[in-house]
Amino acid sequence: MPIHLEMMNKLRVVIFVLLAWTLSSCAGQASPNSDGSNSPDVLTTTTILADVTRNIAGNRLVVEALLPIGSDPHSYQPTPQDIARLSESKVLIVNGAEYEHFLEAVLENGEGERMLIEASAGLTLRSDSESEQGIDPHLWLDPNNVIGYAESIRDGLSQFDPGGADTYQAKASTYIEQLTELDTWIHEQVAQIEPERRVLVTNHEAFGYFAERYGFKVIGTIVQSFSSDASPSAQQMAALIDQISQVEAPAIFLDASDNPSLAQQIAAETGVNVVADLYVESLTNGAPAATYVDMMKHNVTRIVQALR
Repeated sequence: MPIHLEMMNKLRVVIFVLLAWTLSSCAGQASPNSDGSNSPDVLTTTTILADVTRNIAGNRLVVEALLPIGSDPHSYQPTPQDIARLSESKVLIVNGAEYEHFLEAVLENGEGERMLIEASAGLTLRSDSESEQGIDPHLWLDPNNVIGYAESIRDGLSQFDPGGADTYQAKASTYIEQLTELDTWIHEQVAQIEPERRVLVTNHEAFGYFAERYGFKVIGTIVQSFSSDASPSAQQMAALIDQISQVEAPAIFLDASDNPSLAQQIAAETGVNVVADLYVESLTNGAPAATYVDMMKHNVTRIVQALR
């Protein structure tokens, strides 16, 4: 009898351990989406687009970003897992404006059918005809363009899920109000900077829409391209150093994912500060850029601090 009791106690321990392991495994799985599967209803290319979409979809749809936090879409290489997620997606939301070059071959050769929503559709695009770089895709650095994103996403989700159209309309209206307030806030912050000091030197040509909206002048970039996936020549570096010295630009602004070595070389030559903690291509896991609005407020605060 004592032997049987000892065996029963051991069995209870084994069952408890297995149950705990099972529960912990289930806790790590994604929440089921609207059709009961674990794949997202909506897949966006970037974390920024995912945040904008969640503000419109609310709890009605499961929204996930294809690229992980901290990724730079300019240089991103899709993984086999990415291709699988794309094939399972029902709605794919892209920035457009020639931003997601890494997706072109995947979508051409991939499986599955999905609705494609181009967030930037219908917006006025900047281009550089002189250097033939193409189109500047960084429209989201002007919140007024993100209002256009919200409208495109609202309309696309309403077409995908007509039963939720009223929800998407209401949530988009609320979010657009927040974006309008953000635009007003940025104007108020920028007003603290003397007009002659509203000059930007950045890693690559990403701040054109922001500069046009808020009265800045981009006097130079380390990488003379709309993509960060490029390298400057020695002549371009020397010309940028001369330009910074002539204008007496106070700072160079980098995305947190940028390699700061070239900026630090320029700073050593010119004496400017390097602000290396802006967020341009990706949100962060928590502060300071957990949402698009948070990201913009953080970036503007850092810019004002450096130029004021």
